[in-house]
Amino acid sequence: MCPERPFPDTGGECVTIDDPFGTLGQALWVCGGQWAGKSTVSRLLARRHGITVYHYDFHDARAHQDRRIAHRVRNGSPVEDPDPETVWVETTPEQMAVDTVAGFPTRFAWALDDLRALVSGRPILAEGWGLRPELVAPLLDSPRRMIVLVPTDEFREHQVRVLSRAAAVTHRVSDPERAQRNRIERDRLVAEDAVRSAGRLGIRVLWVDGTKDAEAVADVVAGHFGPYLA
Repeated sequence: MCPERPFPDTGGECVTIDDPFGTLGQALWVCGGQWAGKSTVSRLLARRHGITVYHYDFHDARAHQDRRIAHRVRNGSPVEDPDPETVWVETTPEQMAVDTVAGFPTRFAWALDDLRALVSGRPILAEGWGLRPELVAPLLDSPRRMIVLVPTDEFREHQVRVLSRAAAVTHRVSDPERAQRNRIERDRLVAEDAVRSAGRLGIRVLWVDGTKDAEAVADVVAGHFGPYLA
């Protein structure tokens, strides 16, 4: 029997999810825009509530590289990473956003494989920008298991100024300033897409504007998750 899901975008189709240890069904999810503080807030919740955090970005950038290469080989694509000049300078932010969102489903499947291998008496909190509302929704028994954190434009600009990892594109390119502008605009467009998706699915969006510190934002997220953290 297909479990009932309260989300309209599933179209009534029964989605069978392989979840051998029940980890996915008990998971909590924090997604949203780059530089919203998702990782920081998740670590705070881990320390407060004794839960385990899965950092999507870390795995996506490192542990999944072999799977990324294998995926390219199967699809007849070049094995090497795309040329940074093409990616960051020559491509418009709009196309960058389209390409990024289009690539999330494949990368999400790899993250699910990581999560399936985890067993815990407490929920696993998975956080990262690639854990999109439309991808996570079929796993949820309630929209309260997910929250979307998105920086305001002003707070994103603040983060770019103060965070070294956000300050510039790290690849060598001919026009670093243009590459950085493209990346920031891409991030904004990808975040907007997550907001629209969350709105369709009835998943809460929390705008982060810098008026609350990380501890206070973590309070809001903990309140949203409520009994799942008890």
